[in-house]
Amino acid sequence: MGSSEQLQDWRLHALQIEEEVASAVIGQAEVIRLITVALFARGHVLLEGGVGVGKTTVLRAFARVVGGDFERVEGTIDLMPGDLVYHTYVDAEGRPRIDPGPLLRHGEGLTTFFFNEINRARPQVQSLLLRAMAERSVWAFDREYRFPHMTVFADRNKVEKEETFELASAARDRFLFELSMPTPDDTDVRRALVFDADYHDVDRLLARLSAAIVPWEQLNQAGAAIQHSVQSSETIERYVLDIWQATETPQRFGIALDGVDMDRLILAGASPRGMSALLRAARVVAWLAGRTHLIPEDIHAVLLPALGHRVFFTPIYELRRQELAEALTAQIVDRLAVP
Repeated sequence: MGSSEQLQDWRLHALQIEEEVASAVIGQAEVIRLITVALFARGHVLLEGGVGVGKTTVLRAFARVVGGDFERVEGTIDLMPGDLVYHTYVDAEGRPRIDPGPLLRHGEGLTTFFFNEINRARPQVQSLLLRAMAERSVWAFDREYRFPHMTVFADRNKVEKEETFELASAARDRFLFELSMPTPDDTDVRRALVFDADYHDVDRLLARLSAAIVPWEQLNQAGAAIQHSVQSSETIERYVLDIWQATETPQRFGIALDGVDMDRLILAGASPRGMSALLRAARVVAWLAGRTHLIPEDIHAVLLPALGHRVFFTPIYELRRQELAEALTAQIVDRLAVP
């Protein structure tokens, strides 16, 4: 799997995935590219956006073109941890039955697990899902169930806050990327979404996509090979270490944000796991560009989605998290000397 020819074949697969999804979800090229990066970096994705911007459609499109088994769970306030593991019902003869739940029923073929509106689920449910994400296994029915190829996509409705449970910091850290999916502002895209009937029937739209265009059972091998194939110079390594320090003490690098007391902004900078995630993603960006070495632009491309949710602000600034995370990462790019 690690040969350059095989990696080139996988790169063509990755670009085909992007092309297929983009034919069904227009005006979201950046989100599609970052989800593709996460897929080959073998990381999970939390997608946020308003109602009706296409979050579910883009995730269903990826599930179709990647192949393997797909499972979807709706986050509700009455969902319990056991509901992910088993399903109880009464059969035709009136006898109680217990069957494997959504996490277990596909066995090792589970490739895409979509948790819709994760912030509506109780913390106990989120906790079980996070363990499954970290270990790609759960213990049930006196045995371990493994799903080594699973990628979790969750979305979060940022409009409604009633009957919701905000994800804890440790929970958000399990996601490689936290992405914001905006409403398209391009006039032609808006016109197509409103007036082109093709975009009104999602099921029909997704049925047109090529199904299972990658050998999904080799995704882990491909992801590992990508990480070993892309190298970083000493200069790039120093640059990344400076970025890490800038997330901890930005004022050391002359970073200042309007209306913010920089000495009181940061509660905790990026963790080692967060920096590792940043590098994993950056290597995939380089690979998709056909390079075998990192450049600063690879790191810039994934800086906000990989680190924006991993830098923790003090309570006084936490309510402005999205705005401040964007401003801080932009300042890091502007202020740090680029090699």
